Amino acid sequence: MKKTIQELQSMAKEGNKITMLTAYDYPTANLLEKAGVDMILVGDSLGMVVLGYDSTVPVTMDEMVHHTKAVRRGAPNTFVVADLPYLSYTNSQEALFNAGRLIKEGRADAVKLEGGKDFAPIIEYLTKNGIPVVGHIGLTPQTSTQLGGFKVQGKDLESASRIYHDALALEKAGAIMITLEAIPAPLAARITADLVIPTIGIGAGVQCDGQVLVIHDLLGLYEKFVPKFVKQYENLAQSIQKAVKQYCQEVKNSVFPAAEHSYKMEEEVLKSIFTKD
Repeated sequence: MKKTIQELQSMAKEGNKITMLTAYDYPTANLLEKAGVDMILVGDSLGMVVLGYDSTVPVTMDEMVHHTKAVRRGAPNTFVVADLPYLSYTNSQEALFNAGRLIKEGRADAVKLEGGKDFAPIIEYLTKNGIPVVGHIGLTPQTSTQLGGFKVQGKDLESASRIYHDALALEKAGAIMITLEAIPAPLAARITADLVIPTIGIGAGVQCDGQVLVIHDLLGLYEKFVPKFVKQYENLAQSIQKAVKQYCQEVKNSVFPAAEHSYKMEEEVLKSIFTKD
């Protein structure tokens, strides 16, 4: 049964941690739903781990809608959040149109957008128009160049204060929850304690109300860049390469397909095909 916004928020209040992972396709989403994850994020991280871009910046709305559709088909009973990609929410009307696509076409349950208090009016506008919004502050990958790259945020007084007040502003604007990425654990703990809505951490310590990871990082499928905050639960890259190498070897040595992988027919039928009348 798909969890509602109210149920997810109640989980946080009761100290029941929220689990979230990314998915970008039907089979992965289906596996996550069967495993019992609370939420699935169709992140614009798909640009890097699925489409091979150097960053999330090139990801388009059409790509986000396409992958969100696939995830929804794979996980019809899981709460799905879809990212608004870079430059798709520069003003309220644009944000409403694009968020509406993710909800109507992609069948997402909520959208996520990056940015602090400057984006509070957009979150408020989307909320008033019936679109649930998840905020995202701290390290914001879409604008990581302005932040000095993919590195921890909020370690000094000025940036920590900004992130804290960003969180308060997003909650006031109507965000249903907030993602905290790559910020010191003590700062995330204080934000979590002071907010009513849930916090979802990714590199923000254990005190957040929930956690999210990119599925390719968790399973060891993306080797170009592994953040400090990632715990690799499996190394499927090695397993896949091993399986493919074995397949190639067996094909070249005529080991595969074996008899059990082949179809049979009556020998007399075969003979009759080539017997002249």
